[in-house]
Amino acid sequence: MTESLHPFARLTPDFLLDAVESVGVRASGSLMALGSYENRVYQVGLDDEPPLVAKFYRPGRWRREAILEEHAFSLELADAEIPVVPPLVFGGHTLFEHDGFLFSLFARRGGRPPELDNEDVLEWLGRFLGRIHALGACRRYQARGTLDAASFGDAAVTTVLESGLLPAELVEPWQVVARQCVDAVRAAYARAGDVRLIRVHGDCHAGNLMWTDAGPHFVDLDDSRMAPAMQDIWMLLSGSRSEQQAQLAAVLAGYEDFAEFDERELHLIEALRTLRLIHYSAWLAARVDDPAFGSAFPWFGTQRYWEEQVLTLREQLGALSEPPLWGGNH
Repeated sequence: MTESLHPFARLTPDFLLDAVESVGVRASGSLMALGSYENRVYQVGLDDEPPLVAKFYRPGRWRREAILEEHAFSLELADAEIPVVPPLVFGGHTLFEHDGFLFSLFARRGGRPPELDNEDVLEWLGRFLGRIHALGACRRYQARGTLDAASFGDAAVTTVLESGLLPAELVEPWQVVARQCVDAVRAAYARAGDVRLIRVHGDCHAGNLMWTDAGPHFVDLDDSRMAPAMQDIWMLLSGSRSEQQAQLAAVLAGYEDFAEFDERELHLIEALRTLRLIHYSAWLAARVDDPAFGSAFPWFGTQRYWEEQVLTLREQLGALSEPPLWGGNH
């Protein structure tokens, strides 16, 4: 697909300003693209008011009902004084459409990445994750789907294989190890047993956690789904096994002030990490026609990229066979 035919090519400055003003705000004409790729996000200057953030959703990714479910969850969290950045409400609505594009507006909130090597910070984040999950467990998503071996494993493998982007000599090695990983993920889920699925943030990495002197706030629930609570915890863990052990203990020390942690989910840390790795390759493969793709991901699809993926997934097979981390007092 050529750049001119991609839907995002229509997001000209005039289009963006017309869309924002359609909800009843007065734009000053100032626009600044922010660091987002999946959707397109802009800081929009207003006349005599602080700037807003406008988020234009990638066409075809989420149905309207699914976006509204995420908005409702964000507003529930904000109403409970949990520090998220929810969509702004105009005329009783949070989701708007302009010439075929769905978009929402948000207050601009700054901050810096959290210090994930600081146990006090991890405990603080754990407390808020506990609060998010306690509320997330109160009802289920109906339209947003579930993060599991089928959706992030099987479907992702199929997407990559059907993309034609794998070098011919790496099709079999990648396919074999990816399918072995998905099987190992299913085995890890079997060891964990019938863990509870709740509404989670879904993409709780440092880039979606903003820190200020008042503490953290969580942004971008665009990947929110039904998933085990561990999906929002494992992304805070990195480094050696002993380092991850200490980080996990700090997170759970705060988490269990507000939500009960099911120790069976310790079996899912590497399983969820593995699903993210496979799904990320599929996510990239499905977006190569985006006009911004080449500059954002110049390394994708190279021989070296796929060779490294094969090696990484083989390492994950080993990690999936290791005993789970210990959850502090568990």
